[in-house]
Amino acid sequence: MRDFIETFEGLDDPRTGNAKRHDLHEVLLIALLTTLSGGETCADMELFAETKLPFLRTFMTLENGPPSHDTFSRLFRLLDPAQFRTCFIAFMQRFASTCEGVIAFDGKSLRRSFDKASSSSPLHMVSAFAADARLVLGQIAVDDKSNEITAMPKLIDMLMLKGRVVTADALNCQREIAAKICEKEADYALALKGNQGNLYNDVQAFLDDPDTPLDTVETTDGDHGRIEVRTASVSADIDWLQDAHKWPGLEAVGKIVSTREIGGKTSTQTRYYLLSAAFPAARFNTIVRSHWAVENSLHWVLDVTMNEDQLRNRLDHGPENLAMLRHLALNVAKLEPSKGSMRGKLKRAGWNNSYLLELLAQFKRTEVR
Repeated sequence: MRDFIETFEGLDDPRTGNAKRHDLHEVLLIALLTTLSGGETCADMELFAETKLPFLRTFMTLENGPPSHDTFSRLFRLLDPAQFRTCFIAFMQRFASTCEGVIAFDGKSLRRSFDKASSSSPLHMVSAFAADARLVLGQIAVDDKSNEITAMPKLIDMLMLKGRVVTADALNCQREIAAKICEKEADYALALKGNQGNLYNDVQAFLDDPDTPLDTVETTDGDHGRIEVRTASVSADIDWLQDAHKWPGLEAVGKIVSTREIGGKTSTQTRYYLLSAAFPAARFNTIVRSHWAVENSLHWVLDVTMNEDQLRNRLDHGPENLAMLRHLALNVAKLEPSKGSMRGKLKRAGWNNSYLLELLAQFKRTEVR
């Protein structure tokens, strides 16, 4: 409990009066343990506390018994998400030195978090995901009246990115974002599409010209009846492009041509990228492929293993805070070194109290990487 409390010591208790009869950090830890055990809702948190009460009292006081689902709901609705996010990022910075390589930024909407009564849109979160380590380094909610383009620079400001490669989709291929990444002494590989107008047209014409000298590598992959041939090409001969467009930090451009054969049908897709370094073609190909880890290893796990898209938290700060709680649970489970799928780890945590305590060992200061 001491190490857990220190992790969240900057978190103010938003509750007042009799609502504070349950200790803030005990309620928060029970919520995390429930999520680590496969629980999804505040009702699950109440049930977990009741069922595991003898176990919980081995390291908590719980003077007023197990908290009710209203207690959990009230806390997450009122909790300041900015403070919660700051504690989350500070905790993850203890492991940041191991998160080398690609940091993929991508957004995800929580489909059922919209509220018809207040005409609010579904919550949309932008996450920074360490592709190699499979860890969420931070996240930020997109304001109802804004979009990812304004949220991503704020998240970049919060993180240590020096020496990493930041990837993002075409929506976030913006001058301000590129400049912000360079300020952080990081590199970027930004997907480029028609939203950049003449820049896209110039890059496309240049890379598609058969006379353009390119560093090129081809790879072939096949599984589950699918064969994919990827051709990655990079050119750093872009002085003329910079003279015309003056894009922050631009050092090279690249393209990926993917040809897929599935069930006897063949399709081809070409994607273009702005690069802040003249990566070798093989490295460029790896960077682009690593970006999709945010879809396969984060968004897919949240939706399929943790059922995030079906959860109906809608009021106040509840959706955002509970989304961060799920990210924290995924990180804690991932940091625990035993092998196994995320689904298997969550089931094991729910069945085995000793293993659940092993997951909590990630909060010990002696565990700093």
